[in-house]
Amino acid sequence: MVRLPLTPEELERGRRLGALLRRARGARSMLDVALDAGVSPETLRKIETGRVATPAFPTIAAIAAVLGLSLDAVWAEISDAAPREQLAS
Repeated sequence: MVRLPLTPEELERGRRLGALLRRARGARSMLDVALDAGVSPETLRKIETGRVATPAFPTIAAIAAVLGLSLDAVWAEISDAAPREQLAS
C-alpha cells in the first residue's frame, strides 16, 4: 500500500492539533495523559509535535476524553484556524 504525501493543509492541521493538545494538557505530564488515554507516551509526543499529522480517530478521541475536550471543539479549533486569506486562494 502506497501512502500519498500529506498536503500542506493536513500538515498545518496536525500542527494545530498538537498545539491544542499541549495547551489542554497544561501542567499534566505527558506520561500521565498518555497512560490515561491508553496510548504510548511516544505517540502522544509525536502528535503534540506535529510529527504525526493525521493520527487515528480512536487515538484522538481517547486523548481528547482524558483532557476533557469535546471532539467538536477539537475539530472546530484545528479546522478553522487557517487565515481567511489562505482559504480564498
